[in-house]
Amino acid sequence: MNDENNIDFLHTLEEVIESRKDARTDESYTAKLFANGPSRMAQKVGEEGVEVALASVVGTREDILCATADLIYHLLVLLNQHDLSFADVVAELEARHR
Repeated sequence: MNDENNIDFLHTLEEVIESRKDARTDESYTAKLFANGPSRMAQKVGEEGVEVALASVVGTREDILCATADLIYHLLVLLNQHDLSFADVVAELEARHR
């Protein structure tokens, strides 16, 4: 998969997250996160961030990869909650790079 496809997948994942916001909570983990609100989302981002940090010290490459994937997913959910997207984050990074 090339870099452009990787970024395209993040957009696809954002669309999936958006589509599951109003799903039944017993059928969708994403819907459950939205139902529990931004405090729970923030808690999950914190937990996953700690898991990435721990995996980077005592885990395997696979542990780091899996924990980072979880962190990115939860970040995308939290961004969506605040009407932000990964593209907004990229734009901010680009602005800082100038």
